Amino acid sequence: MNHIESPSTDDSAIEQEIKAKGLTAPRVTPDDIAENITDVEYVKHISKGGQVLRWAVITTASGYAVVGNPSVAVSPANDDESIGQKVAFENSKQSLWPLMGYALKDKLHMMQTGVKE
Repeated sequence: MNHIESPSTDDSAIEQEIKAKGLTAPRVTPDDIAENITDVEYVKHISKGGQVLRWAVITTASGYAVVGNPSVAVSPANDDESIGQKVAFENSKQSLWPLMGYALKDKLHMMQTGVKE
């Protein structure tokens, strides 16, 4: 089986590439995502098998709560709260992209068709 390098999904690297290519149409940016996050809560659970799971519950400016996949330490000895929270936060933050993309598309559609909110 051949190993195929997957492209980097680092938000800042992608943002730099978008700007370098002069792509200026309306879009959701990493700054938009960051500005929409008003609070983060972490939930920790230890499964019957001993796995440590952490979820990040992100609250948005509208008050809507979003959660992504948890971080998982399969071996409790590898559990690190800081790392688990970082992974859980990134997972939940990724859940915001399609939601905010939908909201932007809906707003653009309303502007284009003259429909008022």
